[in-house]
Amino acid sequence: MKEQNYIKLEFPSRSSNEFFARSAAAAFAAQLDPTLEELGDVKTAVSEAVTNAIVHAYPDTIGRIVMRLRILGGNTLEIMVKDFGKGIENVQEAMKPLYTTGGSERSGMGFTIMESFMDKLRVRSEPGKGTTVVMQRAIRLRLGKR
Repeated sequence: MKEQNYIKLEFPSRSSNEFFARSAAAAFAAQLDPTLEELGDVKTAVSEAVTNAIVHAYPDTIGRIVMRLRILGGNTLEIMVKDFGKGIENVQEAMKPLYTTGGSERSGMGFTIMESFMDKLRVRSEPGKGTTVVMQRAIRLRLGKR
C-alpha cells in the first residue's frame, strides 16, 4: 500500500512516555476521522506495545523506543513500535495469552490485546537486538465523508 502520510517519534523507555505515545498516535490517527471506539482501540494497542517495550525490553535500564505511524491507502493506519532491548527468545510463546516475563504483577495479555484491537499484528524479535511490533487498523469511511 502506498504511504500517504507519516510521523516518526523517538523517546526514552520511561513509563511517563507511554501516555505521550498514545496521545501522539491518537492525534495522528484523527486525520482519518475515526469513531471514538476506533480511536480508543488504537490508543489501547499503542499503550500495550509501548508498555511491553518499557517493561520487557529494558527491565533494568532506560533504552530507546521508536514509534512510526503511517497512513496507507485504504484508510489504513499502520503503527510500528521498535525497541533495541533484550529481544524475545520465542515470539510464538510470548504471544500466547497469560505468558509474561514481567513478574506476577503483569497480566501477560499485551499481544492478545493488540491483536484483538487491530486488524493485523506482526512481531519480529532477535534476542539481544530488540523487538519490532507492526500493527495495522483500517478506519471505516463514514457516509458523506471523503
